[in-house]
Amino acid sequence: MEGHMVRFALLLCIAVAASASSQTCEPKMGNDNPWFHVREMLTGCWTNFVTEDKAEVHILNFAVPEDKFLTIEMTNAKPMNLILTTQDTVYALCHINANVNIYMISNSTIRLYDNKYNNSVHKQDFPTQDEELVRWARQKFGGVTSFTTVRNLKKISSTGIAGIKPGDGSHSCILKHEDASEKHFVKIETTSLASSFTSCSPQQQSPPDEAELHIINIPENAGACNVSLQQQDSRKIKVFLRGPQGTTWTILNPQHTQFFSNNEILLPAMPRIPVLHTFNNDNAEDVQRKALESFHVSTFTSYTEFKPADSTILLVLAKNDNITVTETASEPVIPITPNAPHPMPLLMQLYTSPDYRSPLDPNTKVQSDKRIYAEISGHTFGDIAVTIKVMSCSMRSRGSCPVEKELPFIPEACSSNSCPNTTRLSFSLDQLQELTSTTWDLECSVKVCYSEKCGDGGRVRRNLEVTQPCLQPPTPPCLDFGLPGVLGIAFGGFLIGVLLIGALWFIKIKTGYPTGLDMSSTANLPGCPCSGAKRQPVSTNPSPSENSSANASIGSTPKHAEPAAWHEIMVTSTTSRTTISRQSHLYGFCAFVFFSNA
Repeated sequence: MEGHMVRFALLLCIAVAASASSQTCEPKMGNDNPWFHVREMLTGCWTNFVTEDKAEVHILNFAVPEDKFLTIEMTNAKPMNLILTTQDTVYALCHINANVNIYMISNSTIRLYDNKYNNSVHKQDFPTQDEELVRWARQKFGGVTSFTTVRNLKKISSTGIAGIKPGDGSHSCILKHEDASEKHFVKIETTSLASSFTSCSPQQQSPPDEAELHIINIPENAGACNVSLQQQDSRKIKVFLRGPQGTTWTILNPQHTQFFSNNEILLPAMPRIPVLHTFNNDNAEDVQRKALESFHVSTFTSYTEFKPADSTILLVLAKNDNITVTETASEPVIPITPNAPHPMPLLMQLYTSPDYRSPLDPNTKVQSDKRIYAEISGHTFGDIAVTIKVMSCSMRSRGSCPVEKELPFIPEACSSNSCPNTTRLSFSLDQLQELTSTTWDLECSVKVCYSEKCGDGGRVRRNLEVTQPCLQPPTPPCLDFGLPGVLGIAFGGFLIGVLLIGALWFIKIKTGYPTGLDMSSTANLPGCPCSGAKRQPVSTNPSPSENSSANASIGSTPKHAEPAAWHEIMVTSTTSRTTISRQSHLYGFCAFVFFSNA
């Protein structure tokens, strides 16, 4: 029984050891790495400049391998001026057409053979330093179409395609690190750099439905460098990147990549991601186990170890369906490069309520008096959590006469747990109520931040159909008076009446008879028959007109009684007027006092 237990334990240990060994592999030197190949990122530029006679201007600065032989094939090239410069002694087999003019320095070490257009080769004195050579070419031809630096060049040939850069309005040649294989107007063949690779793959492979895991290791004695990683297809992968301290990895298409690294990471439209993990052990087996542990998987697809030949290189992951490594761009390929980064992919979703549970269908029309809630999210790069900040938003109408308006917005609260790599905001469309356009483009400018460092995240757009709200006919206001209102109106009417009466009495005082006018007055007022002046005797011989009027009015009254009767009537009238005047003065005075006190 004990013997069976011992044998079982021994078999178990062997199985465990075999399983553990199948998770790792031993790298070997060779040129047949089916997963990665290296392209050098050397100095160059690419513009859309052509001369007035429609000729292109290309500068080729190259170095050749030890055999010193080179082939230049330009039989189908567009009209061009080709400037060749090198520090090596070169024997070049040259095939050009009549449209190609070759320029070399006077004491050039380039020897051209089999060239039937010897008149097309020009030797002149010009500088060999990169910047100075560009300046000389600009002065002689007016500009530069391209500047290309190539190491270990074996053959360069024209593809027959125009050499200007598509979609670029720049005429200025600004030198920077570039991938020369992007230039589709030429094919460049170099000696392989894959001899610096050591690679392997474990026996146990990942299931087809899981993302491939590729491990890249730069030994500590290789020194720091800048490595750009490019994927040629859109499959999802995972990469474990390990290098010496100071190494920087630039991932050109991170939308398909999850990564883990002990060095700094650069992503398009993102701030620099600092070192998150420390791992200085460059042993192949230890690096492989660390990668499995970091991604929580049991196996990986490939392990690649190499020493970069230059401080800046491009590492290309081959296509899954074509793993044959070639150093020649067989057809025009324009991959994404660090010099033209694509923004972080963003998505904007609209909602009708602040709980963000009712997504707004793109074809649904929104009334301009409603409040809209928006959520902007971005793709997760590996395990990195980023923050999205909205800087500004605007609405632009569609049509022949577009109208653009700034759109004020309010940030909405959203925790990092419930909204990873997401931000929320809300806005009102009130300012669109007076406009007739119904179709609008909503656009927001954002920044993507990591660890308090922000980079330009580009713009996110969304179309929006806006309609005006249905206007209800106005209803007349309903006045409802209570008891206080009724009493107030009554008191106001009473007060207005008192004031008007007082005003009338005040006017009477100012415009009526003086208060001192009575029967005892001694003033001689003309026209007043009852004044205190001495009365003149009444004439006994009235004029005929007076007699006629008296006869008509009085009738049979005796003539001698007329003065007495007239005097009695006048005295009575004057007394009545005096009494009324005194009463009016009294009443007016009382009203004035009441008005003054009020």
